[in-house]
Amino acid sequence: MPRHFLELLGISEHDARCLINQAIAIKQDEQGGRRPPILSGRTLGLLFEKPSLRTRVSFEAAIARLGGNAIFLNRIDVGLGVRESLMDFARVVSQYVDVLAARTFSHATIEELARSATIPIVNALSDASHPCQAMADIMTIEELRGTVSGTKLVFVGDGNNVARSLAVASAIFGAWFVLAAPVGYEFPPDFRARFSARFPAAPLLVESNPVLAVQGADVVYTDVWASMGQEDEAEARRAVFIPYQVNEALLSHANPDAIFLHCLPAHRGEEVTREVLDGPRSQVILQAANRLYFEMALLVWLLADGTR
Repeated sequence: MPRHFLELLGISEHDARCLINQAIAIKQDEQGGRRPPILSGRTLGLLFEKPSLRTRVSFEAAIARLGGNAIFLNRIDVGLGVRESLMDFARVVSQYVDVLAARTFSHATIEELARSATIPIVNALSDASHPCQAMADIMTIEELRGTVSGTKLVFVGDGNNVARSLAVASAIFGAWFVLAAPVGYEFPPDFRARFSARFPAAPLLVESNPVLAVQGADVVYTDVWASMGQEDEAEARRAVFIPYQVNEALLSHANPDAIFLHCLPAHRGEEVTREVLDGPRSQVILQAANRLYFEMALLVWLLADGTR
């Protein structure tokens, strides 16, 4: 059976730590001028229902730096679910590529691909989860602070796919996670139930007052107020989330050495001000860079079964 990477709730603490260690080691090798072609001759398929900058480029660069190559597929070309069933697509593409990373609207699509494929499937983003982003974020925090354990990480905004993956990653690595969200935009009940089943001793904290939430925070994180597929809700969401903008006034309640993270793309003047996003506490470029190194580690883990 192939090894998949669908969501962090399905990853053990041991495997999560091995992936972070591998990502850090690969980054050190790269910075030292060492780039062994560990995945020479291997092919990564990229199936995207949504447009992307960081996800597509980082995965294509990751497989290339490891000696392999990538084939990009979009939904129109494939006819996914219309001209071609998910089951047939997964079984056929398994004959052509060694691993498939999929960026989809529905998490059910990721799960169906994993059920039908005979190759590893990577969740490159779905409506329920963004595990690659969260793991790159953990790597970033560890690089900057030395450890993730004991860190207070506050996500300000919607309890979306990024927030859910960060909450799980925080529980795995021993961080204290708080979601600062308006009433009605917290984590959905099914996620809360699955989180509690996996981490019965870990609280899933939600605070509607953003000032109270960020007090004593080591990391303050935000994301756009309306994700792709929520364009019709954008104006209504903007009205609800205005008090949750990450600005200097809100950030002043965090620890003096707190860092700011955002998975990008960002809307300056909406979820975050220009002063914060482009200011000295912002680590969004390092965070984006670490997507590459985590995905390199992930591909090695999936295809070469090699960890350090």
